Amino acid sequence: MSALLSAFAPIWTLTAIGYAVGRSGLLGDRAEAVLGRFVFHVAMPAALFTMVSGARPASFANPSMVAFAAGTALVCGLGFLAAGRLFGRGTADRAIGSMASGYVNSANLGIPVAVQVLGDASFVAQIILFQVLLVSPVILTLLDAGTDTGAGTGPGSGKRVVVRRMLTMPVRNPIIMASLLGLAVSALGLRLPHALAHSFGLLGAAAVPTALITLGFSLNARPSADGSAEALPDAVPGADTPDPAPRAGAGRTGRAEVVVTVALKTLLQPLIAFVVGGPLLGLPEHQLLAVVLCSALPTAQNAFIYAQQYGRDTRGARDAVVASTVVSMATLSLATWALGTTGS
Repeated sequence: MSALLSAFAPIWTLTAIGYAVGRSGLLGDRAEAVLGRFVFHVAMPAALFTMVSGARPASFANPSMVAFAAGTALVCGLGFLAAGRLFGRGTADRAIGSMASGYVNSANLGIPVAVQVLGDASFVAQIILFQVLLVSPVILTLLDAGTDTGAGTGPGSGKRVVVRRMLTMPVRNPIIMASLLGLAVSALGLRLPHALAHSFGLLGAAAVPTALITLGFSLNARPSADGSAEALPDAVPGADTPDPAPRAGAGRTGRAEVVVTVALKTLLQPLIAFVVGGPLLGLPEHQLLAVVLCSALPTAQNAFIYAQQYGRDTRGARDAVVASTVVSMATLSLATWALGTTGS
């Protein structure tokens, strides 16, 4: 338990600092929007480029990753369906619901948990690559497809706009562009000059703490008289507006949506990983523990950042991040006790 507390402490500390600074008004009214843009457009791309350019993408083609990927794909799909069928969300908001249901906090929480419990973070590095190179582009494509520029009025013009936006998204989206550039550098076997690589590393190191600070800022959002949130921060160019303000009873719907999302993330995802990795693939006990433990990690704050930058209602993603982080302390402890003791 002490190992888990040590891993969770930075998350709660930085989120609390963000909340306190936001509450004080020290950085002004637009601080949350500016910090969110910095993370999405500057720090996170630098972090992803640094990580992917120095990694070997072929390293995640193994049975353990198959088990983890199966849990991720199934839960993200269920999250997408639940957001649409149960809560009437549009495509972009369903993409955020999908991400909140299955995108694990592999970087700032997965690494310390893996080091403390498993003894090394090699499997977490594979998960980071999997999420960056495969999951994130799918989520961002759905987000982009769910936004409407309003361009074109003739027959078929809307479809042409969507196709054009999807084809040009790698150029317009800094997350995907940074990942592709890093993948190209890795595939070509290139090495950046030390000074340049170090500069990217320093810039990328700001991504996680700034995202957590921004998450803390968002906790200060106060409901307006009609029960909706205050004005949303600026979004990426071309993003449409979020779904209309909630109707009567939307507060209960929002809480129900968060409960479903957190249940998918912290309970169903590790359960699927266990079934696939254990009975179906017969993974060794230590590898099975790694797969289930990493699948039980909470929702990454990226879901909140993506929702913010695409102009979506951030409350669901924000609450899913916070609630899943709380619940995962219990599920991670249970997974470690149940599977760790069998391998001892």
